[in-house]
Order: sequence, then C-alpha cells, then structure tokens
Amino acid sequence: MFALPIFSQTYITNVTVADVINSQFVTNQTVVITGDQISDIQDAEKIKIPSGAEEIDGAGKYLIPGLTDAHVHFFQSGGLYTRPDVIDLRKFKSYEEEIDDAHEKAASIQRRYLQNGITDVIDVGASYRFLDRKEEMNKLQDGAHVMMTGPLLTTYEPAAYQGLEENSPFSLVMTAEEGREMVQEQLKYNPDFIKIWYIARSGNLGPEASARKFLPIVKAVIDEAHAHGLKVAVHATERITAQLAVENGCDFLVHSVEDEIIDDEFVNLLKTRNVVLCPTLTVHHGYDKTLGQKLNFKLHDFLKADPDDLGSLLDLQHLTDTVLISQYKRYINSPAAMANAEKEQSIGKANLKKLVDADVLIATGTDAGNIGTLHASSYLAELEAMKESGMNNWQILQASTINGAKILDQENEKGSVTTGKKANLVLLNANPITQLGNISDIALVIKNGMVFSPDTLIQNTPSALAQRQLNGYNSRNIEAFLEPYAEDVEIYSYPDKLLFTGKQQMRENYSKMFENTPNLHCELKGRIVQNNIVIDKERVRFGKKYFEAVAIYHIENDKIKKVYFIQ
Repeated sequence: MFALPIFSQTYITNVTVADVINSQFVTNQTVVITGDQISDIQDAEKIKIPSGAEEIDGAGKYLIPGLTDAHVHFFQSGGLYTRPDVIDLRKFKSYEEEIDDAHEKAASIQRRYLQNGITDVIDVGASYRFLDRKEEMNKLQDGAHVMMTGPLLTTYEPAAYQGLEENSPFSLVMTAEEGREMVQEQLKYNPDFIKIWYIARSGNLGPEASARKFLPIVKAVIDEAHAHGLKVAVHATERITAQLAVENGCDFLVHSVEDEIIDDEFVNLLKTRNVVLCPTLTVHHGYDKTLGQKLNFKLHDFLKADPDDLGSLLDLQHLTDTVLISQYKRYINSPAAMANAEKEQSIGKANLKKLVDADVLIATGTDAGNIGTLHASSYLAELEAMKESGMNNWQILQASTINGAKILDQENEKGSVTTGKKANLVLLNANPITQLGNISDIALVIKNGMVFSPDTLIQNTPSALAQRQLNGYNSRNIEAFLEPYAEDVEIYSYPDKLLFTGKQQMRENYSKMFENTPNLHCELKGRIVQNNIVIDKERVRFGKKYFEAVAIYHIENDKIKKVYFIQ
C-alpha cells in the first residue's frame, strides 16, 4: 500500500472524468487534489504542474467518484453462521463467537470495501456495541468511511437475538412512547440516522391490518427522529408498509416492494417526497444459493471476499446435522419455493424499472452481511442485477455515487468529481459505461485525498492463501484454486518425493479431478500457521470414499511455492 501525505498536492493528469450529474465524460482533464479536497479541474493543457508535486498519469483511464454501498451490516459476516434466526447452526459455531469475529474483522472489512472502490458504506442496522465503535472505525484511513444507525426499532424480535443486550441488532418497541424512548436512547451514541424494521406480521392479521396496527409506533419514531435532526430509514418489503412509511415521513426505503407491482400513485408519492430507495436485488439469491447448495462463485468473489467467510458458505457439505440441512435444501429447491422466489425477483425488478423511469432517487446497496451476500465482493453482482432490471450504466453509476450521497444530504460534500468536494475517487483502467464490469478494474483508490493501490490494501497472509485455494478446490473452480499458487510450484509427497512441478501441470491434474468428481469436498479439521508455513489437517470426500490427509503449504512472495502431502 502507498498513501500520499494528507496535505500534499496531487495532480491526476490527462484523465477522462465521469460527470455523473450530467451523464457524460469530459476528456483530457487534470484534477488537482489539495489536502482532502478536489481543488481544481481543468483541461490538461491549462494547468502547469509545479516541481515536486505528486503526479498520477491518467492517460487512458477513467476517474469516477468513490462508490457508496448504501446498505450493509457490520454485525453480520455474510457467512453461514451469521443468521441463527434463519438457520440455527449454533451447535457448530456459537453466536457469541460469530459476533466476536465480526468485531475482529471490522477493519479488514472496511479495507475490502475501499479495495473495491467503495469509499463510503451505510450500516442500516447495527448493535449498540458497533455503534459505539463508529468513531473509532472512522479513524481508519485506509478503509471505507462508515455511517451507521443503532439497533433496528421493531415490533418483532426473532427469538435468537433476545437477551443479547449490547450485541443485539434489535430494539423491541410495542408502544409509541417506547418508540420515542428508543430514539432518545440511540442519541447517546451519535447515530447518523434511525432505522425501523417495519414487519407486517401480527397474529392472524393480514399485511394491511397489521401494518396499520403498528403505524402509530412507526410515526412516533419518525417524528422523534426528525425532531432531533435525524433522517429515518425503513425496512419495508410490502407495498402497504412502504406506502405508510413514506406518507408518515420516512426518508429512505431500504428494500424493493416485492409483493405487488407498484402503481403510479405510489411512484408519485416517492418522487414528491424526495424519498431514496435502495432495491437490494440480490440478497435473497444469497440465501437461496447457499441453503439450496447451488453456489456458483465467480473469480471476483474468491479474490475480493473474506476467504474464511466465503469458505463457511460451503460448510453445508460436511456439517453433521444432515436432516436439518437436507430439509433446507429440499425446500429451497422445491418448485413452489423457486416459483415464489422468481415471482418476488420479477416484481422487484419491474418495480425498480418503473421507479427509475419516473426519476425516483435510487441508491445502490447490497444488504451485505446476510448469508451469501459477502461484504465488498457482492457489490458487482448488485450492479449487474440493476442492469438486468433495465437501468443503463449511467443510471447505475449515479445510483452508486451521487445518489448515495443524497441519502444523508451529503451531495454537496461528495458523490461527484467536482471542485470543492471531498477527494473520494476511483481511477479505473477501462470505461465503466461501455462495460459495467470495468467498475472493478481499479488502478487506484483515493479517499480523503490519500492515494491507495488496491492490491496492497489487504495482506495476502499465509492463512488467507491456503483458504483461498481450499475455497477454489471445494467449488471445483480451477482458476480460483490455482490463483494462490506460484507458477513454479512444487508438489511433494512428504518428506521429499517430488510429484510434479509447475502450475500448468497442476491445471491438467486437478481439472480432470474437478470434472470427474462432482461431490469432491475437503473439510478443514484444523489449521496451524507458523510464520510462512500453513499446516492443514483435512478430511476429503472423493467419490464414495473419505480419507484423512495433512497438507503443508510453504509461502514465498505471497504465493504458495511448495506443498507437502502426508496421507
């Protein structure tokens, strides 16, 4: 990683600037960064660069504003064990351990966001323990800036989260007065906004009757938050809850309406109230693919996600509660469940297109942290889903930059490449409008005027390299499997019998095995890391057979250079 001193002056020369406000490129520009701000933008020929200034050659590259993920949850990892209310696997990993892991990894997750060009994230539902850490988290210079609310104010609290106190992501409110009190309680922690989990679920009442039953609480929370200058986000997936929330002052809807096609009256309501909507199109896919055991990660996921969290999603292949796991797999893959999922996805995409066509403000958000929606790496899939819904690439770029800034009224500070705004920028190697995937082809990331090389933001630890190749192995993805290995890797049978050398020979050997062994799976039974050596104890399923093995990985220059197998 390299970072320029925060008060230095930096010149990005001969670059093509993305004007997200007017949906156009401005070519051959020089962008001047002084301190943490963009201090000047002019034609390259008009700016003389003083001697000693830091110069970045932007020729052939594209400068876009820093991206925003407007819907994340730091208290959730995106891994298999993070939602005990959805699938209870606490006998395999305690929820207390899961919580502690989330806190331990928070800084790394912030860095992963920045590595992916995401300079700002909005946590729309945290615990008091995390909210209390927000100021500390924002001292991290080489990680995404975090905006955060506290626990979700809700009339329904899943049993798995009861009694967690400072670690609970929910605050149960059953009266309007309790709602006002909970807002006041969060004020002590300096939240950036307030969040309501508006669940239309009460006994035998239908969605509308239930929504109206709890409306006085929702209104009380919104009014109390506004009285203290805080905006309010509302989780509302039914049209009636979304409508009632907006009619009563909600500022930010954090999901799509997925139970019915919205009408023009609803669209006009959002537009006239200037409400921002974050569609979160892919989060349900994460659950379905994980619990239905039909994961199909791309190389981008293997490289950019936390390897341990990604690896946990494959654990259903070896966990011993086969009855529970089989029940989930059968249900998720049943014709009825798949038809319902397809219906909800279709409605969500149709509604998004209708809102976009009416110029309702849309902000990109992933709901990262939920099972199967991994932090940082899931952003690209969300963008691709928005495109499938009918948004064009300029609209997607706007949703990911300037519209994200508008959620908390920060559009005058960030969200576009404009003189006087924060120097939160991403220098891309290729045009993101001709090809949306180019948004992940990043040359440099700039946060608060500091310049970072993305490849150096996350350290390739020996453990991470070993886990990445294991993830590729268990996914039978040959490119992901080979990525952590050196080109001249040496494979041994312990102690010193050389089996073969070179990544190309590995490709030939393992490609055949991956193709011919559909139920191939390696369970990691234990790991020891000593300096640059990783020792894994493994139980491998190969066809109908199981065998125990030990693999010893020697790391050199951030690659696996030698492997010794003991069988």
